[in-house]
Amino acid sequence: MTPVETQPGPSAAPAAADRVRADGPDATVPQVWGDMTVEVALSVMASARTEHLFICDDDGRRVGVVTHALLAGARGDVSYTDRVRLCDLPADTTALLTGSRSVITVAGTRHAVR
Repeated sequence: MTPVETQPGPSAAPAAADRVRADGPDATVPQVWGDMTVEVALSVMASARTEHLFICDDDGRRVGVVTHALLAGARGDVSYTDRVRLCDLPADTTALLTGSRSVITVAGTRHAVR
């Protein structure tokens, strides 16, 4: 049998600027992926006792942020089902992070995000 690499190598790790520092202001904010359902995201928020989540791409880079209020609003929509994923939400529902450095407002606090 041929050995198979089960863990991604160092080249797959996100750039240092895109990772949350363990001692930084965002260290306790959970990171989720766009294919997570709204129901699971709300559950993660409740478990973590936070009002927002960072949405990451497949490389672990933060590409957006979603708040509890936005998810609750999406959940109240008439077209909502329990299979709606974060990536299915309209663009105006999630705050997208663009460029090499963006400043977003989350829970009344300004966070610089690279």
